[in-house]
Amino acid sequence: MSNRSTRASNAIDRLKERSGNPGWSMSRTGSGHFFLTEGPGQPPLCPPMELDEFVAFVNAQGPQTPRRISKLDVAFEKQLTKKPPKA
Repeated sequence: MSNRSTRASNAIDRLKERSGNPGWSMSRTGSGHFFLTEGPGQPPLCPPMELDEFVAFVNAQGPQTPRRISKLDVAFEKQLTKKPPKA
């Protein structure tokens, strides 16, 4: 398996985990493009795409995982939004 298909497979695995649907599947065309299906033998949910475009498409599907935010990130955001002192 090449790095190309490994990146695409990892994107599918993350989608399966986020959505709770183990049926998601990808296929690769003879020209090296990828497309997503809801399971083997199902119709494609997107046109065949290049790797980067396909990974971005798959990452946008299903529920999104919330971004982890540390206490330091929160404190930094507060500092960025503080109003300047009045003169």
